[in-house]
Amino acid sequence: MEYVTFIEHATADGHRIGEIRLNAERSLNALTLDMIDLILPQLERWASDERLQAVLLDSEGDKAFCAGGDVVNLYRAIVGEGEPDFPERFFEREYRLDYYMHTYPKPIICWGNGIVMGGGMGLLSASSHRVVTETSRLAMPEVTIGLYPDVGASWFLNRLPHAIGRFLALTGSPVNARDALWLGLADRGIESSQREALIDQLKRAAWGEGEHTDAHGVVNATLRELEEASRPAFQTLSSPIKEADEHLRAMMDHDTTEQTVAAILRAESEAPWLQKAQATLAHGSPVSIRLIDAQLKRARHMSLAEVFRAELALSVQCCRHREFPEGVRALLVDKDRQPAWTYTEVSDVEDAYIEELMREPWERNPLHDLGR
Repeated sequence: MEYVTFIEHATADGHRIGEIRLNAERSLNALTLDMIDLILPQLERWASDERLQAVLLDSEGDKAFCAGGDVVNLYRAIVGEGEPDFPERFFEREYRLDYYMHTYPKPIICWGNGIVMGGGMGLLSASSHRVVTETSRLAMPEVTIGLYPDVGASWFLNRLPHAIGRFLALTGSPVNARDALWLGLADRGIESSQREALIDQLKRAAWGEGEHTDAHGVVNATLRELEEASRPAFQTLSSPIKEADEHLRAMMDHDTTEQTVAAILRAESEAPWLQKAQATLAHGSPVSIRLIDAQLKRARHMSLAEVFRAELALSVQCCRHREFPEGVRALLVDKDRQPAWTYTEVSDVEDAYIEELMREPWERNPLHDLGR
């Protein structure tokens, strides 16, 4: 069974809208290498199709747009139960897809309904029109599995205000639709029941011809109308991160990783979301915590292509060390939730260990051609 469905919708004026629908509902549409290898060439074909005006990226089911990448198969390859080169192939192709979407010449509307985590965040963030619904929950929870926020997160988390991106990376804290819009992680908030209405309006829209075609303008006008009609669905949503902005700024205003972690953990709050963030950080990987800070600092002034090259090297290195597979084992394979982390405390993590993880494992990065 192919876990991606491609649909071409004919418009009233003779154009087409391409739809990419993730179709692996049982795994919460987790992104596999097979799915990536279907999506990328289809996007390339549509890019050169003059009649194709825009792409809608969505998913089957109401629970999740995409809950992450195929980390279980990564684990199996790392422990010798799969192809040894699978991690490098998976991350290279995933990041190549993400970069291509970031630079795609036509509008990509991502319908980020329900759970959007890890690899799903990579797809959402790479789309030109990022839609969230009242059910959306965005997160980068890699600290729980001994990894770090990748799929371009080194780029997009660094662009959030007041070091909130760093907070989200360290704690894996989920973000709802209103906070996603406030932070700039999403562009439009549209009620989940309006997906079919979106497709219908795109099909009825006047796309124009030749030099008079303004695909981005048509998409913007359609989303703007649906967003306005959806406002009642968002009125009851809270905005906890926005409301805690000053508190979070104070937590993050420290000079070292250890000081920042200590400030987050000792913060007094009755807010359940912040208490959960503290618990996630307390039980997260000390290596991940150090790595998250080091990678965000390193990537602060990188271009998008440089970010993906750096992330590819780092992700491959993580697959060659024990922290990441141990985290996956504990959370997703054996599910005992008792990871035996390499270090007990953040302060114990040796600088040399982090430096080794951040070293390029090849003479030539497989993504050397991005942006050239």
